[in-house]
Amino acid sequence: MKAAVYYENGDPSVLRYEDAPDPACWPTGVVIRVEAVSIEGGDTLNRQGGALASTPHIVGYQAAGEIIEVGADVTHLKVGQKVATVNAFGSHAELRAVPARNAWPIPAGFDVGKASVIPVAFGTADDCLFEFGRLKAGETVLVQAGASGVGLAAIQLAKRAGATVIATASSDERLERLKAYGLDHGINYRNDDVVEAVQRLTGGAGVNLVVDPVGGATLPSSLGALGYRGRISLVGNAGREPMTVDVSSLMGGNRSLSGVFLGAEIGTDRVHDNIQRLIDEAAKGAFEVVIDRTFPLSEAAAAHAYIESRQAVGRVLLIP
Repeated sequence: MKAAVYYENGDPSVLRYEDAPDPACWPTGVVIRVEAVSIEGGDTLNRQGGALASTPHIVGYQAAGEIIEVGADVTHLKVGQKVATVNAFGSHAELRAVPARNAWPIPAGFDVGKASVIPVAFGTADDCLFEFGRLKAGETVLVQAGASGVGLAAIQLAKRAGATVIATASSDERLERLKAYGLDHGINYRNDDVVEAVQRLTGGAGVNLVVDPVGGATLPSSLGALGYRGRISLVGNAGREPMTVDVSSLMGGNRSLSGVFLGAEIGTDRVHDNIQRLIDEAAKGAFEVVIDRTFPLSEAAAAHAYIESRQAVGRVLLIP
């Protein structure tokens, strides 16, 4: 098979398009012919400095496609079925092997590329908002990095739940595009102070919940935006900066900060069933999965560079 591989960590130029061994099918797993790869923020972070499971290494959490082989112990999936998949690595390839537990059937007629995006981005956003964020109708949410995959998912899911949605992005143009997905108020973090803008928009009350997939230098603004009993769902470290912050402000307002990592519970019935629910709802048109651009798998380096330029609104896909 062909794959986008690298032999050492570094910038996008370390990615090479080469022949790689076909993956073996485990007794409890499946092998899919990949039709779409959803590039995650964690994929770029792993390429920059993550551990290499093999040399060369095939990075990537998410991909969707058609099952071509089923392990002997798997009874609920079959050859020819379209599935969205998640695993620790291996998505940037023509074929990938995953545990059957990490493969979700795609409803007939639903776009495979869109399905490839849902498990991590929408599963994470849903957990940030509801499982850990305890969002209720009528509350106000601040979504940091609103144009990201998790950000766009959070905007739509929060709006659908009856929340007022504020989001940050790096340009007025990106914020304008987010209005179609439920954004009520946008903050251009390059031009405006996020905390001051939130206080102005909320009449000094602050927000009930912040979804922060950036961390680093952004986390202090998330803390400053909170109202009384406000909550932060901190997920990921897209800012790639040390998280050295003073959290003493949490105490005075009975506020809370929760770390969220979907992978820690990916094997549970709760998360597995929740991801299937989200895929099924997307197939029925309950929300939109936004694809910004697609690249051939052979141009994985260019796709990673584009993501890191922070121009995208939504997910970037690789197509083998």
